[in-house]
Amino acid sequence: MAHRLRVALLTLLTAQAGAPVGAQTELAMSGGPSPEACAALGFQVQPTADSYIAPRHFGGVAAVQAPYPAPPPPAMVTPLPSVPPLPAPSIERRSADRSKAEISEMVVTGARIDRKVRAEPRRVATQAYQAYPSQPMDTERYPNAQANPIKRVAEDPVSTFSVDVDTAAYSNVRRFLQDGQRPPSDAVRVEELVNYFDYGYARPEDRTTPFSSYVALAPSPWSGGRQILHVGIQGFDVPRAEAPPLNLVFLIDTSGSMMGPDRLPLAQKSLSLLIEQLRPQDRVAMVAYAGSAGAVLAPTDGRQKLKMRCALGALHAGGSTAGGQGLGLAYALAKQNYDPKAVNRVILVTDGDFNVGVADPAKLKDFVSDQRKSGVYLSVYGYGRGNYNDTMMQALAQNGNGTAAYVDSLQEARKLFRTDFTKSLFPIADDVKIQIEFNPAQVSEYRLIGYETRLLNREDFNNDQVDAGEVGAGASVTALYEITPAGATGSSDPLRYDRATPATSGGGELAFLKIRYKLPGQAKSHLIQRPITQAQLSPTLRAAPEPTQWAVAVAGFGQKLKRDPRVSDAFAWNDILSLAQSSRGADPYGERAEFVQLVRLAGEAKATGEN
Repeated sequence: MAHRLRVALLTLLTAQAGAPVGAQTELAMSGGPSPEACAALGFQVQPTADSYIAPRHFGGVAAVQAPYPAPPPPAMVTPLPSVPPLPAPSIERRSADRSKAEISEMVVTGARIDRKVRAEPRRVATQAYQAYPSQPMDTERYPNAQANPIKRVAEDPVSTFSVDVDTAAYSNVRRFLQDGQRPPSDAVRVEELVNYFDYGYARPEDRTTPFSSYVALAPSPWSGGRQILHVGIQGFDVPRAEAPPLNLVFLIDTSGSMMGPDRLPLAQKSLSLLIEQLRPQDRVAMVAYAGSAGAVLAPTDGRQKLKMRCALGALHAGGSTAGGQGLGLAYALAKQNYDPKAVNRVILVTDGDFNVGVADPAKLKDFVSDQRKSGVYLSVYGYGRGNYNDTMMQALAQNGNGTAAYVDSLQEARKLFRTDFTKSLFPIADDVKIQIEFNPAQVSEYRLIGYETRLLNREDFNNDQVDAGEVGAGASVTALYEITPAGATGSSDPLRYDRATPATSGGGELAFLKIRYKLPGQAKSHLIQRPITQAQLSPTLRAAPEPTQWAVAVAGFGQKLKRDPRVSDAFAWNDILSLAQSSRGADPYGERAEFVQLVRLAGEAKATGEN
């Protein structure tokens, strides 16, 4: 009880620090169009008295939801072409000569999808809903990535990785801390915590060179004698009026595992926010999947927002999870309506709990990798707790030329689908890679903080066939290295037969930064490069630029949550709190104020699994 009261107090403080204007009105709205308006369009939306108070992000205001509307009546939509088979024998394959009539029979509205499920007694769904609050946390699945090691520059001077603009780990960590627990260490990806924030990097002025770079160097606060190298790249922000049209397919998990108030109902609210942003030239289709998959809405232009919202509101959860089949249908629909001048993207909303057909992340990864060659991107948005499959989400997003985010509240949905709308949906560069070569005359050791699941081989940097991260309009990427200057005490003993110190010092250069990227739709990459010198070094961390101080505070927070042994115990939660408080700067949406409160919660929270 004491913890809940404390969270409520922190909620109030954060809301006062910067809740956006109009957020309370938005969060309190009833949740969708009227049943009468939807009935006129052929969709049945049944209101209910159930409500859902969204977990706090900024404002923490109650949002009324309709968790279990009745399904719409059967209504045929445009038949889909044959769905490409997924690479696994366990999935139910279609025969090559299946008739169009048979495909049309399957591709109907959500009522068709849920018919078998609704034949089951209603009490089963009720029991699942009532049991939801006590679901265990230990069934969640996360990639088991080991922290990057310290490397000697004399032996391995080059670091190469794919950029990552995902933010799923931050909102998931926030969810754990607000529940009174520290997250499992595997749930913490430090780079996603760092990249959650806007650092105000200088923006490029010319879209032909879509990135500008930022470099700073400051003493490490958790390891004496070492320094933190801060590298940032800022993407060009395409004006909304000049952005290409959108050809989107919403792929919506309506299985029984989505039967919680922070799952399908929150996903419906989230996608409704995205629908608000659509222009007349944009198009949306919808596919839902449970025990089987089918089309809920044929491609519909941005002038018909009411129809889209009615299709969303008519969905309800129940049944097993044929996620692989749903992916196949969504890609088929996106390719049937493919526009080479548009952004063609599948938007998957799910808890990742695929349990029918192909459920192996490696096999789904291969399928998604093959599909991205068609020019259709995949973005993944995770919901729910208890059985959240982060491993699946990462496998799909990283190989689908898209982003991964976790939505723990309506305000997080607002950030993703309204505030950061262009960053999420309009790519300015594909296959973005960063490579840094350290000068052994100036640096003896280095360690990349985070990006464990994004590492590339040195030779991959120049190979345009190697996939890497996508960056959206106006998005930025931040990476931090901990380095040991030459002459300082290293983490390991020097080799007895080590090579001699290089004859040249590289003209005072500490390192050399390279950024490689492709413009969307192009096969040949472009290169940006610059040296990193002692001129970027600040004498103390507090004298460093504000973006660097904030990035170091967030990175220290993430490493302590991961229990990283390279971070000294002397660097305590209060040290992170002090550093964050002094570098908050402009905070129009209250995100940095919220982070300060999360640091306090982390210092008090128990480790996952403790009583």
